[in-house]
Amino acid sequence: MLLSIALILLLGLLFGSLFSKAKLPSLLGMILVGIVMSPYALDLIDESILNISADIRQMALVIILTRAGLSLDIADLKKVGRPAILMCFVPACMEIIGTVLLAPLLLGVSVLEAAIIGSVIAAVSPAVIVPRMIRLMEEGYGTGKSIPQLILAGASVDDVFVIVVFTAFTSLAATGTVSAASFLQIPVSIILGILAGMAVGMLLVKFFQAFHMRDSVKLLIIISISFLLIELQNRIGNIVPFSGLLAIMSLGIVMKKKYDILAKRLSVKYNKLWVAAEVFLFVLVGATVDLKYAVTAGGYAVLLVLGALVFRMLGVALSLIGTDLNRKERFFCALAYLPKATVQAAIGAIPLTMGLPCGQLVLTVAVLSILITAPLGAICVDNLYQKLLYRDL
Repeated sequence: MLLSIALILLLGLLFGSLFSKAKLPSLLGMILVGIVMSPYALDLIDESILNISADIRQMALVIILTRAGLSLDIADLKKVGRPAILMCFVPACMEIIGTVLLAPLLLGVSVLEAAIIGSVIAAVSPAVIVPRMIRLMEEGYGTGKSIPQLILAGASVDDVFVIVVFTAFTSLAATGTVSAASFLQIPVSIILGILAGMAVGMLLVKFFQAFHMRDSVKLLIIISISFLLIELQNRIGNIVPFSGLLAIMSLGIVMKKKYDILAKRLSVKYNKLWVAAEVFLFVLVGATVDLKYAVTAGGYAVLLVLGALVFRMLGVALSLIGTDLNRKERFFCALAYLPKATVQAAIGAIPLTMGLPCGQLVLTVAVLSILITAPLGAICVDNLYQKLLYRDL
C-alpha cells in the first residue's frame, strides 16, 4: 500500500505540474496517471487502496466542498436568487432529455435504457468546478454579478438531483415499477441537508468562540464532523433522504456568516489539504477508467456525449433567462457546467453490477463522458475566464 500511495502522490504531482506548464489543467495529467496505473493497464495500485477508493474520493470531495462553503457569502447567494435554483436541475433535465432523444437513434437502446444513460452522465463534477470557482472568487472575476457563486450553488445540488433520478430509473428497469415517492426524496434530501448543516455550523461557531484551541485542532474537528455527516447519510439515506455533502457545504457557509475571521484562516488550511486530496481524487478517478470500453464504444457513443452536452448548454441558457448577464458571461456559465468525473466514476458501473442488459453500455458512456468533459470543461474555464468575465477589483 505504501508503494502505491507514494506512486500516486509523486506521479500525480509530477504529471499535474507538467500539464500545468503546458497550459493544460493539472487534473488531466492526474487522470492519465490513474489510467496508466489502473488494474486495466500497468496494475500499480494496491488492491487495498482500490477497495476504499470510493471512500478516498469522497473524502477529497468533502474537503473541497467545505472549502467552498467557507468562501460563500449568504448575501451573494441571496443576490443570485432564482437562476441558482434553476441551475440545480434544469441543465441536468435537459441533458437527460437530449440523451433520451439521441441514444435510441445512435446506440439502438430503449427509451428507459437511454434515460439511465442520461441520468449517469447528467451530473456535473464539483471536484472539477468548485476549486476553479473559488479561484475566480479570490481573483475577483465575475463576482460583481455573483457568477462563481451561482455555479457553485447549482453544482452542489445538481448531484443530489441526478443521483435520485438515476436510482428511480434503475429501479424501474430492475423491477418494472418506480414509486412516485422516490422523487419526493429530492426536495427532502436538499432541505434536510441544508438544515442539518446550518444547525451543526451554528453549534461549531458557539463552541469555537467559547473554547480556545489551535486552528489545526478546529480543522480536525470540522473534518471529523463532516465525515460523520456523510456516514449519517449512508446510514439513514434509505429511510430519511438526507444529503451529507449539502450539509457539509451549509456548515461552511454558516461559519463564513457567523465567524468570518476564523473562516478565512481555515480556508487557508483547507487549501493546503486540497493539494494532496486533489491528487488522490483524480488519480483514483482515472483508475476507474477501462479504456477498452471507450475503444469499443465507437464514434456513436462520442457523438451521444457531445450531443447531450449541447442540450446541457441549452439548459444553462434557459436557467439564465431574465438575468443581467451578457452573452459572454452566459457562455462562460455554460462552459463551466460541462465537466463530469466523480459521480460518473461512482455510479457508472452500478447498472452492470445490477445485471441490467444496458450495463456495459452505460459504463462505456460514463467512461467517455469523463475522458471528454473533465478536460474540456477545465481547459475552457482555465483559459477563457479572464476573457469572458469582468474583474471586480
